[in-house]
Amino acid sequence: MNDLNPRQGEAATYLDGPLLVLAGAGSGKTRVITRKIAHLINQVGMAPRHITAVTFTNKAAREMKARVGELLRGSNSHGLRISTFHTLGLNILKHEHQAAGLRPGFTILDTQDSEHLIREILLKDEPDNEAIRLTRWQISQWKNELLSPEAAISRADNALELRHGQIYTAYQRTLGAYNAVDFDDLIQWPVQLLQQNPDILERWQHKIHYLLVDEYQDTNSAQYKLVRLLAGVRGALTVVGDDDQSIYAWRGARPENLAKLKEDFPRLKIIKLEQNYRSTGRILKAANQLIANNPHVFEKRLWSELGPGEEIRIFQCRDEENEAERVVSEIIHQKVMHRRGYGDYAILYRGNHQSRVFEKLLRLHNVPYFISGGGSFFSRSEIKDIMAYLRLLTNPRDDAAFLRVVNTPRRQIGPGTLEQLSSYASGRKLPLFDAIDELGLAEQLKPNALGRLREFSGWISQLSRLAHEGHPVKTVRQLLEDMDYEAWLYQTSPNDKAAQRRAENVDELLGWLQRLHADEMRGESLAEMISHLALMDILERQDEDSAEERVSLMTLHAAKGLEFPYVFLVGVEEALLPHRASIEDDNIEEERRLAYVGITRARRVLHISFARKRRKGGEVVDCEPSRFLQELPQDDLQWEGGESNRSAEEKKARGKSHLASLKAMLE
Repeated sequence: MNDLNPRQGEAATYLDGPLLVLAGAGSGKTRVITRKIAHLINQVGMAPRHITAVTFTNKAAREMKARVGELLRGSNSHGLRISTFHTLGLNILKHEHQAAGLRPGFTILDTQDSEHLIREILLKDEPDNEAIRLTRWQISQWKNELLSPEAAISRADNALELRHGQIYTAYQRTLGAYNAVDFDDLIQWPVQLLQQNPDILERWQHKIHYLLVDEYQDTNSAQYKLVRLLAGVRGALTVVGDDDQSIYAWRGARPENLAKLKEDFPRLKIIKLEQNYRSTGRILKAANQLIANNPHVFEKRLWSELGPGEEIRIFQCRDEENEAERVVSEIIHQKVMHRRGYGDYAILYRGNHQSRVFEKLLRLHNVPYFISGGGSFFSRSEIKDIMAYLRLLTNPRDDAAFLRVVNTPRRQIGPGTLEQLSSYASGRKLPLFDAIDELGLAEQLKPNALGRLREFSGWISQLSRLAHEGHPVKTVRQLLEDMDYEAWLYQTSPNDKAAQRRAENVDELLGWLQRLHADEMRGESLAEMISHLALMDILERQDEDSAEERVSLMTLHAAKGLEFPYVFLVGVEEALLPHRASIEDDNIEEERRLAYVGITRARRVLHISFARKRRKGGEVVDCEPSRFLQELPQDDLQWEGGESNRSAEEKKARGKSHLASLKAMLE
């Protein structure tokens, strides 16, 4: 514990009751959690299998595991659980599936699958994509609040909410028929099981003797309830959070969960971590003064021993193109003059649409960059095809998977055939796959169409038997060979190079399955492996890899948890940051927290920019500097680029000349 400051050390060793560690940005919260896990095992003697730590992303869980592994080198850490909330929920659900009315090998639907299911429910209404997304979002919100379909309907205040509640009812019924759960069910179901079954609750409280929770301010109502249930009356619990960094209200996060801890755990101790190890004094002063404008349950003030640092530079720009020129020019200039790496720089913005003009300038000047939020491995069409096949092999009741693959590659099974099959299955209340072998279907379909469907179902059944005999990797190889999927890729790709890349992606997925079967999930069934991969898919979309030697472009939401030596916080204007919707709702506290997160990503130098005009919806509109700029300590700001006597054309020519000269120096 010698490398911890006094407050960190106290938090890492305190075990006399439930503990809230109020950890400011850059204050070493992960260090506290990992040291506490090591303390529980090495000093207290608690068995690792009785310790569980949860966080929100795979990336954070991996980092925590790696750090604990270094601390416990040479010690037995077998059974220690460090995972995301949803992985913990899946673990509970897999062990208690019977009580939940699920069969082994249940399917986990991702967002696309959920939206497809809603589309099928609404088929007669011909819904547009926006209506489907809104319905899915509403169902997700209800699940996060632990509301059943019946409760949602009873609370409906208008016709739209009533309609959404009715769809929610049909959606849950369909999930049950498919032996499937969605992402939100991985929290909702375990909470309901623990609430309604004292024996299950006792079993899991006996398994988990100590619970640690990271990023507690991001918990929603269901996650908070799960923590309360698992911690039980013992209150053997440490939660780490920062109400000033709660920026996910739009997906159900409730920063007030920090305050509720005091009500639910009267013996709660609070330890504040206020020493920041990341940023210079001026950056922290700006962050403190900005966030002081929000109401607080817990007061704290970040401080640093890293010195005052440089002034915060404010770039006043003519329009968004001038803003991009100014920022890119500054990055190139600093790289050349100070020999810095591109990976030291981040451009942060409120909305994804703001990245385009920066991308254009970065590409023009051959500056490598990375955009957070790019497509995940699992989002590629060829990977979704194979994953859908594997889901169908392990769960033939998965209609979403069936519809994706039944005609991929083409089997001359047209939409008319599928509509008749769907109508018959709906009337018989059967999954599509099961309906194929029904005698009555022959009265609905022509012999050739029925023959093609039954040939497909017979092939899937044969592969399914092979998988259940304990040959998961062999099954996948046979699947790919039987349908000659590589040839299909070459037929449907724009060129051979693209087809080759897609084939390599399929090979990578097969290699992943082989490694899982040989190491991490040795002896597990194909269903267990697919369930694992499906959850990895959903969670990995929330993570981003290191940008390495590239300028990072990302939203403020995506930047949370990251840090960079040099940060450009761009588009700091009214209606952008704070966002127009928050202004209209007279609720900008979360927008201020977003700005706070952006400021505290900077370690050495912070640049802030805004435009006087910006193109919106095809027209140029006047912009006002954000009110947040006036809430910063003015003595620590260096304003640059105000109006001068030079013409707009002269300024633009000067900027281009400067960029060109810097580019020449790099070549």
